[in-house]
Amino acid sequence: MIYTVTFNPSIDYIVRLENFTAGEINRVNYEQILPGGKGINVSIVLKNLGHDSTALGFLAGFTGIAMQQMLHAFGVTDDFVRLDDGFSRINVKIKAESETEINGQGPVITEEAQRALFAKLDRLQSGDTLVLAGSIPNTLPDDIYERIMEHLEGRGIRIVVDATKNLLRRVLKYRPFLIKPNNHELGEMFGVELKTDDDIILHAKKLQEEGATNVLISMAGDGAILLTAEGVFYRSAAPKGTLVNSVGAGDSMVAGFLAGFMESDGSYEHAFYMGVATGSASAFSPNLATREEALALLKTIV
Repeated sequence: MIYTVTFNPSIDYIVRLENFTAGEINRVNYEQILPGGKGINVSIVLKNLGHDSTALGFLAGFTGIAMQQMLHAFGVTDDFVRLDDGFSRINVKIKAESETEINGQGPVITEEAQRALFAKLDRLQSGDTLVLAGSIPNTLPDDIYERIMEHLEGRGIRIVVDATKNLLRRVLKYRPFLIKPNNHELGEMFGVELKTDDDIILHAKKLQEEGATNVLISMAGDGAILLTAEGVFYRSAAPKGTLVNSVGAGDSMVAGFLAGFMESDGSYEHAFYMGVATGSASAFSPNLATREEALALLKTIV
């Protein structure tokens, strides 16, 4: 079973305009409302690819109810902790000449609610996969990823971490099964600019020396690189296509990797290429990738 955790999920209100002028009335020509959050995106894409997962995290208020209903419409199972106060955040994404985002704060997450989440995590069993993805709201301790991984240590659970900078670096001692920085984030961790594949592989190996098992580096239009636990690396150029929406592409890559890993009985090579294809399929579509879209791109890169 796969579980995803999104600590600060959102309703994303996406609008497109010809022009956006601050301080004026702006009228949209397109709008869309979607559930948002990195772990939630992973769960949605997994379902699109034909794999069930359970979305965990915190929901509050009428926006939390709406988000839950949208997830159910996508076919996603959830087991959120319901908060008594506040409401799940709304993020506004304005797409005009440039992109502008206004992200809400989200509800206060109490210690009691945190304990409730840990109780749900205690149900995970050996062989299960847990995806920890995204930022941590300021009402949670900044070491919550570490606390979860320490709590689950030794139970045979594969943990995937998609986070940035120190948030990612601090969990490596717990040997996550997969981490997915992009090439810029990888460089920032070491204070360098990575200009070549050799540079990227060298610094990915350094993360393995700190504890990471498999390191998947996304590079947007330049494709991706995977360095496996055995020291084997795979490189793929990005499939050809027109970028429509980069939001959720990295989450889709994680979902595609997990789907490919399960479908191939643990082949890192197949998991890698399925991840690249799925991430690109989301980038080339206004919505998150479907299985048909991912498989069509997979044929072009293997």
